[in-house]
Amino acid sequence: MARISGIDIPREKRVEVALTYIYGIGLTRAQTILEKSGVNPDIRVKDLVDSDVQKLRAVTEEFTLEGDLRRQEGMALKRLQDIGCVRGRRHRMSLPVRGQRTRTNARTRRGARKTVAGRKK
Repeated sequence: MARISGIDIPREKRVEVALTYIYGIGLTRAQTILEKSGVNPDIRVKDLVDSDVQKLRAVTEEFTLEGDLRRQEGMALKRLQDIGCVRGRRHRMSLPVRGQRTRTNARTRRGARKTVAGRKK
């Protein structure tokens, strides 16, 4: 079991895909890491040699990943909420932040529909 950045990456997958299981590494960054470390992207994790795993660990330490990245993003959101800007208020109210409409749609952020009784005239 290869362990990189505190995460056990899946043994049966290709290294290129397995690296994406680490928070902060997508496919493009995984390809960059493999290119820098000189590891073949088509090899399976179970077939990696210890020296290859060490190379991958060394290259991934250049990036902000996992807990540090989560903390950084959390602090950015907290800063927006503390200064009271529109984005921060919308995050606090669990509404869409980037200008999307909320009269219809926005079900992911607002939750399931709540039935409201019709008003009588």
